Amino acid sequence: MTAGVDRHELRQIIAGLSEGVILVEPDQTIAYANEAALAMHGAESLDEIGPTVDAYRARFALRYRNKRAPESYPIERVVAGERFHDVVVEVTRTDKPDVAFVHSLRSLVATDREGKPSCLVLILKDVSDQFEAEERFERTFNANPAPAVITRLSDLRHVKVNAGFLEMTGHTRDAVIGRSVYEVDVLANARNRDLAVARLNEGGTIPQMEARLDLPDGGSRFVIVAGQPIEMGDEPCMLFTFADLELRRKAETALRQSEERFAKAFRLTPVPTLLARAEDFQVTSINESFGRVFGFGEDKVVGRSPGEIGLWVSDEQRQRFEAALARTGYVLGLEVCLRHENGVDLDCLVSAERVTINDGEFVLLVLQDITERKHTERELFDAIETVMADTSWFSRGLIEKLANLRRPGREAPGAAVPDLTLRERQILNLICSGLDDDGIARKLGLSRNTVRNHGAALYRKLGVHRRTEVILWGREHGFPLQASGS
Repeated sequence: MTAGVDRHELRQIIAGLSEGVILVEPDQTIAYANEAALAMHGAESLDEIGPTVDAYRARFALRYRNKRAPESYPIERVVAGERFHDVVVEVTRTDKPDVAFVHSLRSLVATDREGKPSCLVLILKDVSDQFEAEERFERTFNANPAPAVITRLSDLRHVKVNAGFLEMTGHTRDAVIGRSVYEVDVLANARNRDLAVARLNEGGTIPQMEARLDLPDGGSRFVIVAGQPIEMGDEPCMLFTFADLELRRKAETALRQSEERFAKAFRLTPVPTLLARAEDFQVTSINESFGRVFGFGEDKVVGRSPGEIGLWVSDEQRQRFEAALARTGYVLGLEVCLRHENGVDLDCLVSAERVTINDGEFVLLVLQDITERKHTERELFDAIETVMADTSWFSRGLIEKLANLRRPGREAPGAAVPDLTLRERQILNLICSGLDDDGIARKLGLSRNTVRNHGAALYRKLGVHRRTEVILWGREHGFPLQASGS
């Protein structure tokens, strides 16, 4: 078989290969390139690649992955009879800078019977997609604010680190890259370090766990670390990612201190207070004052609602309270009647507000016992009702003081009054001046029955039922308007 026939058959064999194949003669002539090799150079014919090695070098610019231009092209190394494999270069057409590829190359040198090179072959594999994906990963890895380090599993040395890790720890890039996983220890003080090290040596996933990294300034930082096996350029690696716990720990510390202050204030406040779940008002805690005022102990209250222990006297009041709380989220000074454990009813003011504790929704209720105050007021008002049957006993100044005592904090004189007739206003003025019905009748020249009829209409418009209430209402609204009552 002649050399020409051998070369022809060889071309037939390699024509359909998916790998690119370029045949080079010992005299540096490029004899043949299959379709795959042409496509990997953006060429349609052998002429575009170049008839010789020098022409190839002029038409294509090559760089190694470290961005350095090679002293000799792989095709020149083939001609020199050098055997190599897995050489990765970036290839760009000098006449078309936008046409670029990444090739993984190896050589094949066949010799004749005398041992001289007879067939020089450059075998190419297009790895452009792979390296584009790696470049995208590189960009994403570097831009990701989440701290991360990539460690090569073959020697457990860090090969990549992003800005997030450097900012979190204070390390420099040079202090991390090339150092072992134990020199820049990313598993320092890990909660389950033995498991993490075992998984690292196996190349398996390292589950999330808390760790405390040692910092170059001598300090430390609490983090959550996890490891995920990955491959970089067919090199098995471990991607370590971190979540900074410092802010969370500070927030947790502040929350704990706040809750401790709340618990202390809750326990020591002299006003009966209880904490209940918002969804069903089931009591979770009471303070000492609650037990002292209402008699119930924790064993009878905690785990039950106020309604279940019989604290509410009126179910209508309970429903009104719960509706107001649901509507606005708080209740302020609602006057209700609550029951002591021994069955005695207590007049109380209840205030409540929805609060969030440990992500749970609760209601804080403050109960003020006003039974004695209400009892004193009722006794005073009963006495007033008795003696005011004849208002001529009281001076104008005393009636004003009694009115303020009866209903403190009302509107100032001059506030709006119901639509009264002239006669009704005259009668209101005279009642507030201390005149009885006979005195009013003489003053206005009316019969006693007429005065009573006008008085009834006045009572109805003011919404009152007693003469003392008329006087108190009038005092609160600026009556009598003048001493004469006209």
